[in-house]
Amino acid sequence: MLCKLTLEQICTMTESPLFDRKSARIDAKTLAIHLIAFANADGGVIAVGVEDDGTITGIDGYQEHINELLRVPFDYYKPSVQIETELLACTNRDGEPDYILLIEVLQSNELHANQADDVFFRVGDKSKKLNFDERLQLMYAKGTRYFEDTPVPDAAMEDIDLDFVREYTQKLGYRKSPEEYLRENKEFISTKGGKEEVSTAAMLLFGKNPKHYFPRARIRFVRYEGTEAKVGAEMNVIKDVVFEGRVLQVIEKALEFVRSQIKERTYLGADTRFVTEPEYPEFAWKELIVNAVAHRDYSIKGTDIQIKMFDDRLTVESPGTLPGIVRLNNMRHVHFSRNPKIAQFLHEYEYVQEFGEGVDRLYKVMETAGLPQPEYRVEAFMLYATIRNTKTDANLGDTPQVTPQVKIIAFCSEPRSKAEIANHCGFKDIKHFTARYLKPLLESGQLRMTAPDKPNSSKQKYITVQPSQ
Repeated sequence: MLCKLTLEQICTMTESPLFDRKSARIDAKTLAIHLIAFANADGGVIAVGVEDDGTITGIDGYQEHINELLRVPFDYYKPSVQIETELLACTNRDGEPDYILLIEVLQSNELHANQADDVFFRVGDKSKKLNFDERLQLMYAKGTRYFEDTPVPDAAMEDIDLDFVREYTQKLGYRKSPEEYLRENKEFISTKGGKEEVSTAAMLLFGKNPKHYFPRARIRFVRYEGTEAKVGAEMNVIKDVVFEGRVLQVIEKALEFVRSQIKERTYLGADTRFVTEPEYPEFAWKELIVNAVAHRDYSIKGTDIQIKMFDDRLTVESPGTLPGIVRLNNMRHVHFSRNPKIAQFLHEYEYVQEFGEGVDRLYKVMETAGLPQPEYRVEAFMLYATIRNTKTDANLGDTPQVTPQVKIIAFCSEPRSKAEIANHCGFKDIKHFTARYLKPLLESGQLRMTAPDKPNSSKQKYITVQPSQ
């Protein structure tokens, strides 16, 4: 058994999404509810023989009843719940030797229901019965059903861009007509009651106007000035752009635009030569955007994918929690596709390179660049993925990253006046600043004047000379 809880922890720890205490008197149907809830969520441990307040009452006095409880995973579920059990020796509240039954419920990628076909999910320290919509969301998340397979109401073959389908099928080496390709692949076009139905995947990938049916299946880019979002009179949004269309169009337009927003930074390298590099590795920001499009929950129609860029970070917000058995603590190595047809399509266009390796590679790329690890969090029905552009202390070493010379070189990536440079670097004595820093950088060829024939002009500015110049 994987559970390593001590007797003290079992009696004192707070009940949570991963742990619960139950008396040995609990009836089988009630225990079944809790086991279902754990299996449908992240798994967990139930300690039978311990009261809610942590008092140990044990199981020895209820042996026949305990045998019935052990049959619960097989008699009360559709499908069966996988568990592991262990008996933990203890002393009960009467001072007599006894046992606690530990039941570890394993996380499952199936949807489990009881005999009455009710589905439960662990929320906090409670087992919550799901309504129809919540149950459907869980089915999509676990992959027991895929929303991309569901028919789009009122959509028909004429809503599909057959020219684009032809382009795609030629890429695949398919020789028949676009219509035949779609009809042969039932996940795109199926027939029910003599009427053709267009799937969500077909509309998102090949539709002439997907936003007519999925108005929020788009990407919105918002750039803020500074490191926090402000509202009202202090509103600091400096760019707000929306990208719409088919999946491929949305990705191509978003990536092209974000690339134009990535800044370059120049710093003094370990060999005393100036190095110019982007503030984020290209793979990193592309991975966040492509991953969001490939794995967002398209059944959530009230919001879109949002890319939020601040001075110090880039965050991609994607509708939907982590799919299947993917969790924050295993996402580097566990892969589950919420939209396998969309993911396969993007693989054909080489946006999804290696199935299941993107997140792990993202961590490695950020580490190699000397940047902080990616940050992921799930809040309500949204997944937030963040990368930061500040070098970590561990990667700075002895490199003089923050010398005045480095600040000047970086600041002058655009033409700057002498006063602007001095103010940026915190120098009040302009003469000292000019003699100590500005003049040597000009003489070394690392800076140049924008009006070299008028060195004393009041409009004179200075700009960094890139290594290639």
